[in-house]
Amino acid sequence: LILNTKNLLHIEDGAFRNLPRLKYLSICNTGIRQFPDLTQIFSLEAHFILELCDNLRMTTIPQNAFQGMNNESLTLKLYKNGFEDIHSHAFNGTKLNQLILKDNKNLRRIHNDALRGATGPDVLDISSTALESLPSYGLEAIQVLNATSSYSLKRLPPLDKFSSLLEAVLTYPSHCCAFRNLRTEKQNSLLSIFANFSKECESTMRKPTNEIFYRDDSYNTSLWSAEKNMYPFATDEENSPYSYSAIFDDSEMIGFDFEYDFCQPKILRCAPEPDAFNPCEDILGYSFLRVLIWFINILAIAGNFTVLLVLITSHYKLTVPRFLMCNLSFADFCMGLYLLLIATVDAQTSGQYYNHAIDWQTGSGCSTAGFFTVFASELSVYTLTVITVERWHTITYAMQLDRKLRLRHAVPIMLGGWVFSILIAVLPLLGVSSYMKVSICLPMDIETGLSQAYILLILVLNVVAFVVICACYIKIYIAVQNPELVAANKDTKVAKRMAVLIFTDFTCMAPISFFAISAAFKVPLITVTNSKILLVLFYPVNSCANPFLYAIFTKAFRRDFFLLMSKLGCCKSRAELYRMNYFSAYTSNCKNGSSATAPSKASQALLLLSA
Repeated sequence: LILNTKNLLHIEDGAFRNLPRLKYLSICNTGIRQFPDLTQIFSLEAHFILELCDNLRMTTIPQNAFQGMNNESLTLKLYKNGFEDIHSHAFNGTKLNQLILKDNKNLRRIHNDALRGATGPDVLDISSTALESLPSYGLEAIQVLNATSSYSLKRLPPLDKFSSLLEAVLTYPSHCCAFRNLRTEKQNSLLSIFANFSKECESTMRKPTNEIFYRDDSYNTSLWSAEKNMYPFATDEENSPYSYSAIFDDSEMIGFDFEYDFCQPKILRCAPEPDAFNPCEDILGYSFLRVLIWFINILAIAGNFTVLLVLITSHYKLTVPRFLMCNLSFADFCMGLYLLLIATVDAQTSGQYYNHAIDWQTGSGCSTAGFFTVFASELSVYTLTVITVERWHTITYAMQLDRKLRLRHAVPIMLGGWVFSILIAVLPLLGVSSYMKVSICLPMDIETGLSQAYILLILVLNVVAFVVICACYIKIYIAVQNPELVAANKDTKVAKRMAVLIFTDFTCMAPISFFAISAAFKVPLITVTNSKILLVLFYPVNSCANPFLYAIFTKAFRRDFFLLMSKLGCCKSRAELYRMNYFSAYTSNCKNGSSATAPSKASQALLLLSA
């Protein structure tokens, strides 16, 4: 034992030479800067333990650092040192039982060939290190992997590298998804053979005890079972008709932990288990959603981009309805971008999301997607409410020009909506709820009272907005239903248009609000997996429908669209027709003495609510 010797700065080569009876060597809490020469120990003991700990100035493990120590089983406890790098072939020439590298806070790299030339290890502990990846060679023998608090290890090597793994204690639940129901290669090849002996085993074997033998005080695992003492059929292997050695040799049975008999080989165990917010699935979960989301996001992006382009390039005066429609189209365009981002990442990580979950959910991508969706959703709901109130106000006070809503009024109103929407979208980035909770980057974190209040505030405001929209459209319908103002067929047309507008709002808001409010009170009525159906089929309904219902299906928009196309050399005859109809209607109004600035209530209703 070489302990607590801070003034010990160097151990000369050959200091440990020809020590055949050495079983245990501990060098801890010293000032050594260079890895000591341990290659001339030549211990003949069946199991040799080396402990290097708290040597903070020791930064690397060189090539062949342990070659020649022992030709038998070797346990290396290399923890709480200053290691930053482990070189190629560092463990060459060893038969590793356990390799403990835990608590090396600065250990960022193990060379891909660090374990080349070594046998084992059976146990690898890299907990509380800064490793970003595991070596690509030498993982096949590992039966126990401990990687707790290894927050930089966000990706695992290909699963076929862990052909003998039985127990894994990891940092992130998503990594356990990779190992779910994964059996070792030998287990898979032997399961069918074991099944043939099921009835014989059940009739002759008794249930073994759960006694566990721990080979090392510092390591507690169920792998080292006292097999010879636990199983009655192992006491006389040569004569027993059910002796596994009669069928398989010992090397073939490595990797099995028998609970009742060899008919029930144990599958891999992994912790921590995935939770309800992050089940073992891709971002979208269902295959049909993966197809639908592309159709929906393209529809939302193309529709809203077209509306924005036509309204911005139109040579007609920017009116309040046009201004509000521009804001609504931009909000719904952002929602399309969110869906596009989710669909793209899902396509890139399909089948291997467990290896990308941490980078995605904790990175800037998910935060950006979350900001887009909350900002777009709130700005869209706000703008829809303003548009509806403006329509009601215009029809109700059609004859009172002094009460008409003008652009100088609409600008500060929408500026308030932008500030509100940005604030609501930024709060999860500042710790009020979080976009990192789920793969679809919605603020579903309700662990704190503040986060819960945040979610409830959004939902209540959305419900209030829907009630206001419904109330306004009902009032509009009552106003235009007067037979003195509009003909019966027009009345029916207006009623249908309003019914469509209210239905799309209800379809978008109702299911989302219902399930979200129940979840906010910690009584979830739907799983995250099923909520993704709402995300794709209901959540973006308004973003897809709004550009058509509020713009594309209106005569004014079609006029602006064909006029824009005529500037590009297309649809000139159609554009000329719209231009002639516009001037003809304007001339007719002038001859009849009607005022262009003070339309009747009936004409306002037809203009605002009929195509």
